[in-house]
Amino acid sequence: MGTADYTFPQGAEESHRRHHTVEAPEPQPFLKSLQYSLKETLFPDDPFRQFKNQKASRKVVLGIKYFFPICEWAPRYNLKFFKSDLIAGITIASLAIPQGISYAKLANLPPILGLYSSFVPPLVYAVLGSSKDLAVGTVAVASLLTGAMLSKEIDAEKYPKLYLQIAFTATFFAGVFEASLGFFRLGFIVDFLSHATIVGFMGGAATVVSLQQLKGIFGLKHFTEATDVISVMRSVFSQTHQWRWESGVLGCGFLFFLLSTKYFSTKKPKFFWVAAMAPLTSVILGSLLVYFTHAERHGVQVIGNLKKGLNPLSVSDLVFTSPYMSTAVKTGLITGIIALAEGIAVGRSFAMFKNYNIDGNKEMIAFGMMNIVGSLTSCYLTTGPFSRSAVNFNAGCKTAVSNIVMAIAVMFTLLFLTPLFHYTPLVVLSSIIIAAMLGLIDYQAAFHLWKVDKFDFLVCMSAYFGVVFGSVEIGLVLAVAISIARLLLFMSRPRTAVKGNIPNSMIYRNTEQYPYSRTVPGLLILEIDAPIYFANAGYLRERITRWIDEEEERVKTSGESSLQYVILDMSAVGNIDTSGISMMEEIKKIIDRRALKLVLANPKGEVVKKLTRSKFIDGNLGKEWMFLTVGEAVEACSFRLHTFKNEPASKEEPWNNV
Repeated sequence: MGTADYTFPQGAEESHRRHHTVEAPEPQPFLKSLQYSLKETLFPDDPFRQFKNQKASRKVVLGIKYFFPICEWAPRYNLKFFKSDLIAGITIASLAIPQGISYAKLANLPPILGLYSSFVPPLVYAVLGSSKDLAVGTVAVASLLTGAMLSKEIDAEKYPKLYLQIAFTATFFAGVFEASLGFFRLGFIVDFLSHATIVGFMGGAATVVSLQQLKGIFGLKHFTEATDVISVMRSVFSQTHQWRWESGVLGCGFLFFLLSTKYFSTKKPKFFWVAAMAPLTSVILGSLLVYFTHAERHGVQVIGNLKKGLNPLSVSDLVFTSPYMSTAVKTGLITGIIALAEGIAVGRSFAMFKNYNIDGNKEMIAFGMMNIVGSLTSCYLTTGPFSRSAVNFNAGCKTAVSNIVMAIAVMFTLLFLTPLFHYTPLVVLSSIIIAAMLGLIDYQAAFHLWKVDKFDFLVCMSAYFGVVFGSVEIGLVLAVAISIARLLLFMSRPRTAVKGNIPNSMIYRNTEQYPYSRTVPGLLILEIDAPIYFANAGYLRERITRWIDEEEERVKTSGESSLQYVILDMSAVGNIDTSGISMMEEIKKIIDRRALKLVLANPKGEVVKKLTRSKFIDGNLGKEWMFLTVGEAVEACSFRLHTFKNEPASKEEPWNNV
């Protein structure tokens, strides 16, 4: 940063005669202003735009297409699309069946519920969802969270019926919560789960889920209900005398097979179906092995009987009375928002690859409705899992019909094939879960966070260690709390900086970012990078005062022209509240006591409106001391300094008499 004599441009006198004035926006009626604010807050995408200037019948058709996206693409559906969707649907069904059974066990629910949850919800999503690539089903993290939260209140082994009822009720409330966010356009709530939070939380949950599968790998019958790593490892190593080597060998063998196929498919993307078919292949091979060797008699635990038939209705199983309703509501809200964040993030990721957009609010409604309907048909929480959606994407799906194909395949399984899963060893399900979970530990994303933003890395690690050493809830709350604390820190401590002139231009930039920029003698140009609210008004008052003190000391030391004007660049100040206005009045008094002059550059409409209503401009600052740009403000102040070097700053407009 340098300081040099500021050369006043030629024709400056004429430019000051015609300098642009800052205008306050026209006052609007309260109801119109409120309507505009609500529209900008809740409807930034303006979904009603398509209904303008349309006939009533056309509006009805557009409304149906908006709420039921299937009506948008179904008329254009053709045989070519169906061939692609058929292959994709069968492929993801081969993954959904073993994963569904595995994840249900993770939630301490009967395995058959995993199949039920892969039948009804995909059909609902196919009608209401806007993503072409999302494959609907149960997910490990939400299953773990459901099991962990419900197990604290109800013992699934002692009271299986009650546990099942509360699980259905929690799913119902999760659906109501998700749909409500969509209907009331409140999806921004999900944004409080930042990318760093999700990376850490998913990685921690995947670690915990993988460690808990050691129960199945070693064939243990009794295991801790806690999810933290210390409790899990203590439970594993305190029962070494009960480890079953047969189960361990089988588990390690299938885990090696699953990881090998995943590695092969990663290296050879054309053979994606190898990894997709591996879980079902493992189930088939494991079942045959147990059946022919009678391994169940030697400590290898099996699934046992699975109920044959389609989903029974569970409307009568919903519980809306105390003392368990609060547990269902809490579980539903937490699991619902986690499932929602994962599903929308996955949907947007694949939509970006195919260059189309998905409506976040429609997705929330779709997720909510499929969980509400699911809770009434013996399903528990579902969303759009990444692994299944990735297989769907790689298989070449074209529309949501792939979900319908998957649902039909699961229906066929429920009607005719469930007895074949009787001999499926639990150790194979544990291997499937571990193989799936290892893919959720995204260490590369963590390294990226460390390189780009250390604070985001802290949030990520807080979520991870909170889940691993505390619990799933502790990790989530800790990460969200740190994220909100960071948000509050940004709001309460906005950046301020000194701006200087880029040589041979009328451009003014941060002197730290552009060290070769030059400050203007007699002027201090400060930028404020945030709206001015009660949370940061005190800080800004102290920081601006400090900038003035430092500039006066620097000028005194260097012997340069004394400071005369303080220009505040308000370009980034989109709004101001009454505390901010009070701060501006205090700053004006501080500057006046030092025989300086306050100048505002580029104040926004909302700021000008509020400063005008508070009488700050007319009764304190003066309209003549507001300018459209920093350049105009510098020209005016420099003109004043060069023309009236021996006169003190005056409130009258200095160029009126030129």
